[in-house]
Amino acid sequence: MALLRSRHRAVTGGLLAAAAVLASGLQGAPAGARPAAGAAGEPAVGAGCGSTVGKVTLDTTYNPRTGRYELDDPERGNHRTYDMNQSTTGAGVLVTDDDNVWCDGGRQSDAVAAHYIHAVFWDYYLDVHGRKGASGDGRAGCSRVHYGSNYLNAFYGTCMTYGDAVTPYGPLTRIDIGTHEMTHRVTAATANLSFSGESAGLNEATSDIFAVAAEFHADNPADPGDYLIAEDTYLNGDSALRHFDKPSKDGQSKDYWYSGISRILPQYASGPANHFFYLLAEGSGPKVVNGVSYDSPTYDGKPVTGIGRAAAEKIWFKALTQRMTSNTDYHGARSATLRAAADLYGAGSGQYRAVGAAWAAVNVT
Repeated sequence: MALLRSRHRAVTGGLLAAAAVLASGLQGAPAGARPAAGAAGEPAVGAGCGSTVGKVTLDTTYNPRTGRYELDDPERGNHRTYDMNQSTTGAGVLVTDDDNVWCDGGRQSDAVAAHYIHAVFWDYYLDVHGRKGASGDGRAGCSRVHYGSNYLNAFYGTCMTYGDAVTPYGPLTRIDIGTHEMTHRVTAATANLSFSGESAGLNEATSDIFAVAAEFHADNPADPGDYLIAEDTYLNGDSALRHFDKPSKDGQSKDYWYSGISRILPQYASGPANHFFYLLAEGSGPKVVNGVSYDSPTYDGKPVTGIGRAAAEKIWFKALTQRMTSNTDYHGARSATLRAAADLYGAGSGQYRAVGAAWAAVNVT
């Protein structure tokens, strides 16, 4: 397989020419092949098998004092990944390996997934928006796996933390879950959207929007991009937690804005913004993207033509970082995205007109 542009991308077979190859025992690797040892004090590139992300490359660090490799990413703010061993206090134990081939299975595979998901998050914001880390300062926090006992949740504080629980479809170390939670830090460092009123729904939607965008950017065959959130965990019965094309598919979220939407839970009040983003990117009506079928309605029954996901995510990011404030509501978000579209593409552009049409389609006028 040819060299992949971003080193966090998944390995589906063959060799990866980034100072690391898949070791003997992994499909597609020649017998005896091993990752190159990192020199003392220098970074290394390893091969990993993640519980939810498949075969991936990992930026790691070789520790000459212990003779072991550590899940310490020098390329992305020295992000480290720890195993909590079912504890709920402290940082846990830094995950290490003897040969930089992180395919021992079991607990290690969840740590591999978490380390990779942070790389996906970091590389998305850097590659697409020129932002270095959640706070934009080039620093990274950490990731923790196996938090608590049967703890079925994930959250982000100083560390991205995944509970030690397994759904019928695997652990919570998922690209969209991790990037959703870490994007809350991006929002806090920029618009600082509050967790009250309509701003709370927009806060949740922002995390959903960039989780979807990052998943598409990762281009991981084990977890292809889609306009769904947590579809691989089935925490919501047999359905995803979020459906962008028609948020009400989850039985709780709202497809369209209405007066009083701030009185429902933010996770459900995010629906109109998620719906707006889908319509702006893909348009209304039936469509198949990456093998998933969508059929997005509009409030007024008028069709909407999408401008593509790349333009839509740039508009939302510019609006978030330059036009929104802590108390921005849905109508404020409409103004912010229109101004962002004008800044990026011109006030008379097709992208600008599409923003207005997509908001009208979710009853924000």
